[in-house]
Order: sequence, then C-alpha cells, then structure tokens
Amino acid sequence: MYKIQTLNAISEVIHQYLGADNYTIAADEPAPEGILVRSASMHDMDLPEDLLAIARAGAGTNNIPIDKCTEKGIVVFNTPGANANAVAELVICGLMLGSRNVVGGIEWARTLDGKGDEVAKLTEKGKAQFVGPEVRGKTLGVVGLGAIGALVANGAIGLGMNVIGYDPFISVDSAWSLSRSVKHCTSMDEIYAQADYITFHIPLLKDTRGSINAEAIGKMKDGVRLLNFSRAELADFADLTAALESGKVASYVTDFPTQEVLQMKNAVVIPHLGASTPESEENCAEMAARQIRDYLEFGQIRNSVNLPEVLLGRSEGVRVLVIHENEPGIISALSSAVGARKININNMISKSRGNNAVTVLEISAMPDQKLLNELNALNGVLRVRTFNEGV
Repeated sequence: MYKIQTLNAISEVIHQYLGADNYTIAADEPAPEGILVRSASMHDMDLPEDLLAIARAGAGTNNIPIDKCTEKGIVVFNTPGANANAVAELVICGLMLGSRNVVGGIEWARTLDGKGDEVAKLTEKGKAQFVGPEVRGKTLGVVGLGAIGALVANGAIGLGMNVIGYDPFISVDSAWSLSRSVKHCTSMDEIYAQADYITFHIPLLKDTRGSINAEAIGKMKDGVRLLNFSRAELADFADLTAALESGKVASYVTDFPTQEVLQMKNAVVIPHLGASTPESEENCAEMAARQIRDYLEFGQIRNSVNLPEVLLGRSEGVRVLVIHENEPGIISALSSAVGARKININNMISKSRGNNAVTVLEISAMPDQKLLNELNALNGVLRVRTFNEGV
C-alpha cells in the first residue's frame, strides 16, 4: 500500500489510476512515498525519509527544490503538454487582445454607464481610439516550438497568418505535429527582423531570464506586438517599459501579473489563466497520477525533470533500481556486488542525464538486506529500490 500526499486540490481523476486497493491518498499524510502538487511551494518543506517521487500537475517546477530532491534520490515529474491546448487557446486570444485593444475598449465602454440614450452616439464617436490591425496576412514569430508553441503556430496558420518559428531543440514529436506552412528560422535575429507579432514559449533559465530586453527589442520591427505566456521574468521590465512608452513595442500581452507589468502602458495583463480550464486540470492530474504510479510500482521514469527517462517492459526477474551520480566505476561496482553473491544479472539498463544516472538490474533472486545495504553504501549511490518478480 503506497501513501500519497496531496499539497493542493487535485482532480478526482487521480483515483482512477491510484486505486484504493494499492494507495491511500490524503492531504495530511505524514509519511508519504509520493506527493502530488500543483502550485504549493515545497522549498521550506522537510522532505520525508520515505518520499520516493513528486509529481507536479503542471509544466513548471519552480515550486519544487529539484537539487535537494536529487540528492535524496527523489524523482520529480512534471506534465508537459497536458495543459498545452488550454494555454494555446489563450495565446490565440491574446493575439486578438493585443492587436485590437479590445480590453481598453471594454473598459472605456463601461464609462458610458448612466449616459442613457446618448450611449450609442458616444460609442460611435469614441470607438476610433481603439482601432487596431487584423492579424490575417501578418507575420507571427513563435519562439519555442514545443507542445504549446506548435499548437499556437498551427492555429495562427488557420487564421491566415504567416508563421515563422525558432527552436534549436525541437523534439521529433513537435516537428511532426507542426504545419508544413511554418517556416523554420535558424536564429532569433530572423524572428526579430521579420515578425509583426512575437510569442515566447521557452523555459525560464539563466540564459533566458531578461532576454526580452533593449538589445533584442532594438532588432525588432517598430510597432511589434509581444506575447509572453511562459514566465514573467523572461522580460527585462525596465527595458520593456521604455519600449512601450516610445511605441517601439505597440503592445505586450502576458499571463503573469507583476507590479511592474501592471504599470506598463499598452500592456494586457491576464491573471495566469493559461491552464485554468477543467480539461487542463484533469489532463495534468491524470498524467501526474500515471507517472507516479508507474514509478512507484514498476520503476519506470517518464517526464522526470531531474533524472533520465527509463522506459521498462515486463521484468526479467527481480528488478533493482539504483539512482546514482553519473561517475565512472559505479555500474561495475553494482555488478560486482551482485555477482559476488552468485546472483545472475538477466538484463541491465543504464541511463544518464547530466550529473545523474539510473541503473536498473534485473536479477535472478531477491537481494537480501545485507546486499541492499552494500549497494546503498557505494560511493555515489543515492537510492536503491527493489521490485518483486513478475513486475
């Protein structure tokens, strides 16, 4: 029986994958082996000794102490693509909001309340101040062609836009899903020079923080319209404020309110609604539940943010999963320790990701506690787990 703690309200769909026969699920579980979380911050949380996995029902993992988890051999999962359609739909909406000044028009229209029979006349007289261009025939630059970016690009093609995209790390799946009408650019400068609208779908990293800055904006067309549905900190707030004031940037649409952004001229600020749909929340919860189940029960790792992907079939014997540092000699030490007990290794898989690695040994007999202690004590080993034969 596995114990699961929920740190936020999670869709009831998780119970379809974490059944009552094998799991107990509670918000106040004191010693969980798995945690399901959405937005709750875990940085000041004491991680329980028995904790094996954390699954975030969402794409970002800024609320989870990744390095601390890795040191303890805790697998951290996210759910990329589960909320992609919800975010992409809002981005398409943002294209219109940033182009036609619909928000400003609505706010102005409300000021006519109480004018009685004059409302229609005043509307016709005042609407000219909210004129904005159509998107059809304009060029949209999509920076980042992952699950969300690809959907946005395809949607914009359907709106009659010319779409250009840049992503040096595009996956095979994303490439296959992308419309042939999307032109691939080889640099950000190509996007900046050609695009009338630019939408950003990239993670917040050291190299991307503040990348929407004066230097980048200076390479863009005059009157460019920017959309940021990734992270607030992609923008240098001072540089963006100046560009909006001067008109170099005609509008800025973002899903991340900050004090700085709320004070910007011609900024459309949406209250982080990207994934706020019932369908998205259910999709994320389902993916998170599947991932945590597959790891707890079988040792399979898919969509981990701190460890390599390890896809496993049916076990060829007893499965031993070892999370360890990616250092020379560890795999041979594991094999030697098992071989010294006259236990055959039927199959072995080893995958690495940066400084971290996972090795799975499928062996002919269940290791005793002494062998498990020996494996755990090897230099660089972070955690050892076993799974019964017939997994």
